[in-house]
Amino acid sequence: MKIKALIVEDEKLSRDFLSNMVREYCPQLELVAVASNVEEALQRISSHSPQLIFLDIEMQTGTGFDVLQRAGHHNFHVIFTTAFDHYAIQAIKFSAVDYLLKPINLDELETAVNKAVKQMEGPSAENNRLELLLKNLNRPAGEDFCISLSTSEGVDFIPLSGIIRLEAKGPYTIFYLKDGRQIMVSKNLKEYEMSLQEHGFFRIHNSNMINLKDVKRWVRTDGGYAVMSDGAMVAISPKKKDEFMALMTKRTV
Repeated sequence: MKIKALIVEDEKLSRDFLSNMVREYCPQLELVAVASNVEEALQRISSHSPQLIFLDIEMQTGTGFDVLQRAGHHNFHVIFTTAFDHYAIQAIKFSAVDYLLKPINLDELETAVNKAVKQMEGPSAENNRLELLLKNLNRPAGEDFCISLSTSEGVDFIPLSGIIRLEAKGPYTIFYLKDGRQIMVSKNLKEYEMSLQEHGFFRIHNSNMINLKDVKRWVRTDGGYAVMSDGAMVAISPKKKDEFMALMTKRTV
């Protein structure tokens, strides 16, 4: 059985281009419909019950997020498409929902589709991921982002303030949480670095990233290390020492 796919895109050239790519290079998908605006998208979702939606973020009649808000229960997977580095990309990343930048690259399209197909084969948490995305987008000013952490057992949704530190273990990353849990995910630390550093996290060492708010003290001796709120002593890379000290000094001013 092929997976039913819907393309929501308001620009005809982009809609035709993606349609042709899906038909030619994604044999596991059946393109059941296309839509050019929010209202059409909602109608196509209702009439075709797609399992995968390629959803344009910016449309003349609204946004892809309007589609999600109005669609109700999200019993489908979403791959967002956008022509630029949209303000919502960070929220999308934290929610572990895929996106493609236009012009869409074939390799990236195939990777995103294969990932979606694989997720459909196991227990689905897509509705929760999309709900988390909407929550992140609509959060009140000053409220934390939440991040989606997928493991072999399921998906956890964790507020950033609940994370003390991250530790690299080869291709995996271990999250150490304030509630005492440790969550291992099958992504390397680099994949989280750029997003988290904008929210008070610092790559203190090649193997460690820390929440600066959870540093209880830092020690210059023995090569230098930070003592975290969970008691962990995290070594400071010599290359990172000056930057770390500047950030800590700034925090105490």
